[in-house]
Amino acid sequence: MRILVTGGAGFIGSNFIRYILDGDRGIQVTNLDALTYAGNLENLQGVADHPGYRFVRGDICDFELVRELVQGMDAVVNLAAESHVDRSLVSATPFVQTNVMGTQNLLAAALEAKVPRFVQVSTDEVYGELPWFDPESPDPDAPRFTEETPLNPRSPYSATKAGADLLALSYHTTHQSDVIVTRCSNNYGPYQFPEKLIPLMVTNALEGRSLPVYGDGLNVRDWIHVSDHCRGLHLALENGSAGRVYNFGGNAERTNLQVVRAIASAVEISDELITFVEDRRGHDRRYAIDHSRAVKELGWEPLVGFEEGLESTVEWYRRHEGWWQRIRSGEYQQFYREMYGDGGRHRPPSP
Repeated sequence: MRILVTGGAGFIGSNFIRYILDGDRGIQVTNLDALTYAGNLENLQGVADHPGYRFVRGDICDFELVRELVQGMDAVVNLAAESHVDRSLVSATPFVQTNVMGTQNLLAAALEAKVPRFVQVSTDEVYGELPWFDPESPDPDAPRFTEETPLNPRSPYSATKAGADLLALSYHTTHQSDVIVTRCSNNYGPYQFPEKLIPLMVTNALEGRSLPVYGDGLNVRDWIHVSDHCRGLHLALENGSAGRVYNFGGNAERTNLQVVRAIASAVEISDELITFVEDRRGHDRRYAIDHSRAVKELGWEPLVGFEEGLESTVEWYRRHEGWWQRIRSGEYQQFYREMYGDGGRHRPPSP
């Protein structure tokens, strides 16, 4: 199978490429990534020499490049996205360009090339927010997002992801394209850019810095380890039904404050370093995923418990201090210039 993975140098993308190239699956991957600030080729050093891997530096907004790369592909897995809510509040334009226009380019090129399958990777944030409850006193009847929940995005980021989802599904309806949309809860794990909650708090804690928490810290998220998400994407790619949406959740609802306190405990520092800062505008109060469709139709369920996953994640950041220190200092840009001075195209996969 030949797969075009877009955004494969990012957090989820690099973990997904590692996952599908692990073992003898006969998969060949072309990774298209623009290497914007969160794209990091160090994430893929372990697979850079794999005979089934090729990297192409480029933008999904470049239609001619996308048109060239989709030729002969068996699938496109679109993980390319501007993804940080806070940045979308400052400027929504890059989010519209990449998340909407870039997705349209991929869909149009895949249709033209008759690519058999297209997986649009999305987020639970497109659903909006749910009524709050205390995760320490769980309510089994509390509402959760299902694939039938009406979309109600509340930030420029989630609005552009919702737009991309609807575009993708419209290609199934109007062009009979084999399109699948996946939506997951908050990911965590190795190689996550340290602007997101867990890696930011872990790296700050390891350096003895303050742990800034938005508002009262009681916003609730459902956490999924990135390895569980990658396994779900692979199952959707292989066994999902065209035109379907699949939710992936981790059965791990926690308040942000609970998460940060757990990190402080894991790093063995005082939670007195926690500071409360002005809340983010439009900060959704609660997300929670019902993934029963994925269980029934794909045979998927989360395998990594939150406590286990958080412990292994903290340990990963302990052992890879050089990785996140280079990101904080900007040194990884020098890594690109030294290793990929040719502009990015190299090492085509074996035929």
